[in-house]
Amino acid sequence: MAKTLRVGMIGYRFMGKAHSNAWRQAPRFFPLKAHVELHTICGRDAAGVQSARVQLGWQNSSTDWRDVVENPLIDIVDINTPNDSHAEIAIAAAQSGKHVLCEKPLALTVKQSEQMLAAATKAKIVHMVCHNYRRIPAIALAKKMITEGAIGSIYHFRARYAQDWPADPEFPLVWRLQKGVSGSGANGDINAHIIDLGRYLVGEFREVCGLLHTFITDRPLPDTVAKGHGLAAKAAKKMGKVTVDDAAMFMGRFENGALANLEATRLALGRKNHITIEINGSKGSLYFDFEDMNRLKFFNNDDPKDRQGFRDILVTQGGGVQPFFGHWWPAGHIIGYEHTFIHTIADFVNACVDGKSTQPTFDDGVKNQRVLGAVEASAKSGKWTKV
Repeated sequence: MAKTLRVGMIGYRFMGKAHSNAWRQAPRFFPLKAHVELHTICGRDAAGVQSARVQLGWQNSSTDWRDVVENPLIDIVDINTPNDSHAEIAIAAAQSGKHVLCEKPLALTVKQSEQMLAAATKAKIVHMVCHNYRRIPAIALAKKMITEGAIGSIYHFRARYAQDWPADPEFPLVWRLQKGVSGSGANGDINAHIIDLGRYLVGEFREVCGLLHTFITDRPLPDTVAKGHGLAAKAAKKMGKVTVDDAAMFMGRFENGALANLEATRLALGRKNHITIEINGSKGSLYFDFEDMNRLKFFNNDDPKDRQGFRDILVTQGGGVQPFFGHWWPAGHIIGYEHTFIHTIADFVNACVDGKSTQPTFDDGVKNQRVLGAVEASAKSGKWTKV
């Protein structure tokens, strides 16, 4: 009989919804090595977390994360809280012998992330940071093609992550705009994702030259009476100071000699969750656009000269032909954002049964945090900074 893994999830709003859906769906579509039980969902607002429990399909609810971490029935702790509590919860969960899945960025600082990795390593638990974009089928295929040498030696990695949710100066000062809670702005929130993809696809960063900028320095505080949280928060009349970056960009060099150019911004009007990546090599190029996530574009310099150009690879072939898609629909029937979390959860559950962490681990989270820290240090000094 297959083992049962009981999950406790801390945080229930945006990422809590995405993760809850993934915990429910992964056993229905993937051959998991264990049964999954959605045991307890946790949040600070009693009415809110109880409503989420009913909506998202959890058995129990709690308003104290310590109840989840200390519950002997729970095997896995899934952390979806604001960034300032990641380290405390993850370290306590590891010390209690729980496997830990944690949203990105792993922590507020490099030191915190290193403490999380040390605790997880000492406890010998399975650990993973949720960079779900690694498990887009097109990204996984790009990784496979690069590893096989399809584009040769890599020269360039270019990536842009653009959003516009706080572009209105009247949008309130939510936690993502406060350094004490978030650690950084666009840098840690979305630059972290394309840094992780750069490391996944190309290799480790060696040095960076960064720029951080805050365009809107003062915002109204959130209205604590009006309904609405996070990206749907309402504004009050009193103003507060924005203490994080609106935009982050950097040039860099990878250890293998490839050059990097990354930009992350929250003030690109018209861009809701726009991610583009281009990788140029000695034999060809790859291009990906998240707004067309079921396609990967490939230029092969070995094609006959009279028919060269970027070709579309529709990454929707099942039967093991292309990554992940065989668990879903007949060929050509596309998948979406939510499936990236389901792929992540499926791999994590099997890793917990095997007792061996799967990428990206807390070690990856630490390395991403070091790049984020180097970008911030470079922006302050105006100089190239080693990672």
